Amino acid sequence: MAAGTDHSGMDRTGDTPSESEESSFRTTPESCFTVNSQTTGEKPAGENASDQHLAKHTGEKPHMCGECGYRATQKSHLSEHTRTHTGEKPYMCGECGYRTGKKSHLSRHMRTHTGEKPYKCDQCDYSTARKSELGTHMRKHTGEKPYMCGECGYRTTRKTTLSRHMRTHTGEKPYKCDQCDFSTAYKKSLDIHLTKHTGDKPYMCEECEYRTVNKSFLSVHMRTHTGEKPYKCDQCDYSAAQKVNLARHRTTHTGEKPYMCGECGYRAANKCNLSHHVKTHAIEKPYKCDHCDYSTANKSSFDEHLTKHTGEKPYMCDKCGHRTAYRSALTQHMRTHTGEKPYKCDQCDYSTARKSDLDKHLVTHTGEKPYMCEECGYRTAYRSNLSKHMKTHTGEKHG
Repeated sequence: MAAGTDHSGMDRTGDTPSESEESSFRTTPESCFTVNSQTTGEKPAGENASDQHLAKHTGEKPHMCGECGYRATQKSHLSEHTRTHTGEKPYMCGECGYRTGKKSHLSRHMRTHTGEKPYKCDQCDYSTARKSELGTHMRKHTGEKPYMCGECGYRTTRKTTLSRHMRTHTGEKPYKCDQCDFSTAYKKSLDIHLTKHTGDKPYMCEECEYRTVNKSFLSVHMRTHTGEKPYKCDQCDYSAAQKVNLARHRTTHTGEKPYMCGECGYRAANKCNLSHHVKTHAIEKPYKCDHCDYSTANKSSFDEHLTKHTGEKPYMCDKCGHRTAYRSALTQHMRTHTGEKPYKCDQCDYSTARKSDLDKHLVTHTGEKPYMCEECGYRTAYRSNLSKHMKTHTGEKHG
């Protein structure tokens, strides 16, 4: 070591400073390069490198975009940003011709060809080509949902998902069809819509001739061949191939009926049932019975009605031979064999095989009496009780 060099950083034996001495050692941003040159004998690679490094400490961003005011700590970062205005994409993939304005984006893109997934989850087998995707995935394990809607409190793991959600409040529909007036808040919805003009159905099932416009639709369809039912109820043994079916099933446990008819206040557990109900208000009822005055807006209801005239009972129990005109009635009957009671009260231990029985039971907790006599105002919790009561007005004897 050259004579005259300061030895204050070591004791006389040549040992390094004690741990307490190290912990009290501090530098200022200005001392970083001084320390570097003193300890290594090397000088920074120019004054520009010194300025760039100091910006990390000061937060200074001296390089500014003349187009939009964006500021950067490094000139190279500003150069990359400027390409968002010029459209210049100097980095090209030799495999497929993909071009980008950022070198890091090209590196990430190349993994789509190599299959490399360097970012791995330490809690499951998940791996990905992008560091940001791993961060998002980890929230599935932690339950963290850092992005929150200021309008309604909705929370999500992804910033892009929050941006999409916000359109439900703003009504913004940035994705517009160039062939008609259709517009939507979601790009995927626009892609699906465009196939109505092209007739294109690029996704085909290898097991049968089914084709679809959407890759996710094909994935759902494939479960009809594999029998896979990945969506499982956490309150009973029910499982489903589609998420929407599980959501519909869960209402049998909660009794929730979020869909309401604007005409009469009828409530339904799912959108499909509400759609059927709304048709009962429609003036037009195209399905007319030629045996009686019955008419309906719903074909499935019409088909069920016809069995009253024909006596047909196409649905048969393979356990005991019981036959019925209605598929729903067969489903209920099967529970007499399985003992299944999927309709559970959330306020006590009561459970039942029939939804109508759960509805009746729930009024014992709520005290609700939805059935009212229009003659005298008598109210009751049960329709059958109202029917009996009405006979006191008509003079009809109880059967």
